[in-house]
Amino acid sequence: MREIGVRSDDVGIVKLRGEYRYEHLIEDIGHLREKYNFVKVTCIGKSVMERTIPCVELGEGKHKIVVNAAMHANEWITAPCVLRFLECYAAAIADGKRLQGREPGRWLQDVTLSVVPMVNPDGVELAIAGAGDDHPERHNLLKWNQKSTDFSSWKANIRGIDLNDQFPAYWQDELHRRGMTGPGPRDYGGPEPLSEPEARALVDWTRRLLPDMAISFHTQGREIYWNYRDREPADSLAWGERLASASGLRTVKLMDSDAGYKDWFILEFGRPGFTVELGEGVNPLPLHDYDSLYRETEQVLLAALSGFSES
Repeated sequence: MREIGVRSDDVGIVKLRGEYRYEHLIEDIGHLREKYNFVKVTCIGKSVMERTIPCVELGEGKHKIVVNAAMHANEWITAPCVLRFLECYAAAIADGKRLQGREPGRWLQDVTLSVVPMVNPDGVELAIAGAGDDHPERHNLLKWNQKSTDFSSWKANIRGIDLNDQFPAYWQDELHRRGMTGPGPRDYGGPEPLSEPEARALVDWTRRLLPDMAISFHTQGREIYWNYRDREPADSLAWGERLASASGLRTVKLMDSDAGYKDWFILEFGRPGFTVELGEGVNPLPLHDYDSLYRETEQVLLAALSGFSES
């Protein structure tokens, strides 16, 4: 007999209506909170343009997993992927059903899952909607974008600073390696570590929670980066292989890369941290890849949750 459970196509709040904008995120989070009273929503800070950066949380367990997505503007499709997973998780709990063959009720007791779906809301809006005549930063943005009005490949925040080169983990080495001396669409780490409110908010939030694991979702490459300068704990590779085996991605030992969120997390906490690169192609990945990207996201998070719940 076919097992009855919650599938990702059974849920109806988090869905694409074209490119996934900040307003869609806020609307979807509001509906999730209304429908599921055990879903907690907080704010970790604000962006340069004063947009709230929300965090959605499920569970009250002693094991803590933190997840972030859409740190790079043109990787906005990761935001609905992680939020859709939270909806499926919440729906399974509310309906007393299984989720991909697993019993999610136990996770609520064993694990606290905290998710920031869109770290870079200003950048996401720029990548999707561009810098119109009324945009307060239009002049600078056009200058930094080589006068092009096409911002679809923009990775940075609204000040032209790449948030995933902002963290205090050999930041100077990465700045020198990149060779970028000023704002642009990508790869400029800023004037100093944590100069940007989005990066500072992520660091402060992580320090408050003291998590056991951190996962940062990006696109593309279908790879999982699990190491950092040999500072990672002994079980990092095993965890990485667990996540990779579940999702069909591959583990990669990344060298000559610094100042990322995963790098800082491993360096500061000495606990497993991962950068997950979903999908393949050229960013921004197309809308028709969304379902496959979601499946990879789902399997990574299921493997992480079940791993702690079984420990």
